[in-house]
Amino acid sequence: MAKRSLSRTIVPTLLIYLGLAVGLVFAGFPILWMFFTSLKSNTEIFALPPRLLPDHFTSVAYLAIFNDPTKVRFFINSYLVAGVVTGLTVLIAILTAYAFSRYTFRLKKTLNVFIISTQTVPPITLLIPYFGMVVALGIFNTYFALILTYMVFTLPYAILLMTGYLNTLPKELDEAVLVDGGSSWTALWRVIIPLSVPGIVATAVYTFLLAWNEFLFALTLTKSMDMRTVPIGIELLMGQHAFEWNEMMAMSVLGSLPLLVLYLIAQRYFLAGMAAGSVKS
Repeated sequence: MAKRSLSRTIVPTLLIYLGLAVGLVFAGFPILWMFFTSLKSNTEIFALPPRLLPDHFTSVAYLAIFNDPTKVRFFINSYLVAGVVTGLTVLIAILTAYAFSRYTFRLKKTLNVFIISTQTVPPITLLIPYFGMVVALGIFNTYFALILTYMVFTLPYAILLMTGYLNTLPKELDEAVLVDGGSSWTALWRVIIPLSVPGIVATAVYTFLLAWNEFLFALTLTKSMDMRTVPIGIELLMGQHAFEWNEMMAMSVLGSLPLLVLYLIAQRYFLAGMAAGSVKS
């Protein structure tokens, strides 16, 4: 009996670890291939049979990026746009979520339905209308056009996520502040926000990820090299007659690092915020 019960616990555990190992290889191998390809010369990339590790490690692709002001500008643009979008989205989402979570007002349900419905619209269907609107407003090929457009897509989910998280915090916290003579603003900034750090971090990570990786609108709403972002910069390395594969991989590695570092730093808060925000909304 003891052996039978032991086998019943060991076998499922082994299967779980086997599945995790397979998933790790499936998810991690392309990343390793991208990284080691960025350390190869463009000639060695096409060697047969293909090899994961290069015969001669070279940083020529990274030097080509860092020594080119245009390519460095791609990263500056991405950091600027993604950072501003993240800051504004989180701020507006907190204020809106606090109103939805703590107050009852007219059209509350209607606004909730509207916010949720915006998530069902494929962004590509809005490309032409947004392009026409940006041109009509005279903000084509500007940071403002990208920031405004990205916030249209980041705000709905950010509001839903923050509302779900604030709903997990008891309203008695606000009432205690009001009893002590404070205002709703005092309750929000001194009590609710400090307790909402996991939700705020989850919202910020999601927003930054979406803004950093966006390609379609960044390609359509900008035209000069000074306004291009990292995803567009990678696409521009695909020439008419040749592809700079090692530079493409190097820029992909450099473009992935901010997201990886951000997630590793905020992992604990991110998982807690996503879990809490999805339970009660």
